[in-house]
Amino acid sequence: MSILKIIEYGNPILRNKSKEVSKVSKKIKTLVTDLLETMYSANGVGLAAPQVGENLRIFVVDVSDPKGPIDPLVFINPKIIKKSGAINSYEGCLSFPKAYTNVRRYKNIMIKALDMNGRPFVKEAKDGELLARAIQHEFDHLDGKLFIDHCRNRFEANEVLAKYNLPSIEEDKLIDEDFLEVEIVQFEKEHPDLVEKQRKEQEEC
Repeated sequence: MSILKIIEYGNPILRNKSKEVSKVSKKIKTLVTDLLETMYSANGVGLAAPQVGENLRIFVVDVSDPKGPIDPLVFINPKIIKKSGAINSYEGCLSFPKAYTNVRRYKNIMIKALDMNGRPFVKEAKDGELLARAIQHEFDHLDGKLFIDHCRNRFEANEVLAKYNLPSIEEDKLIDEDFLEVEIVQFEKEHPDLVEKQRKEQEEC
């Protein structure tokens, strides 16, 4: 097992689209093991192969309680087959040290992929839980997309990036998600108490 170097925002590798894995070989299994080791070492909940310089369609996730046993999930050649709803997600990324901002995500998703042994499986994550958001975040990396491409306020996001000496948002990479924004805004109007709770949690981060 090896702890790999995590590539930071600004490196063009993060914008490349990754290739499918043709065979879950010993080399691929070693990469998966290294991804997990690197993710745990960095206290992350997810890590994609492009973040360590490997443009392959692989990512790992573990959203278990840090105080409990680990529960790693491995996704090889994943495909999101269903998505619905919308939710605000306050996200950071191991390739963006310390930088967090609000982004748009689907509330519910279903994904199919191969596990570490090359066996197909389907995973569903609902109600905007961390797993749903983490899967979308890591899946994006495989297509050269980054969480800031989904930012709800590019001016606030740029302020955060500047604070941590990271490059500004690439305007041409921003994703048009007005339909998600409308749903999120409506939800926030109907549940101001939850919005206030989330704001306080963000301040504590």
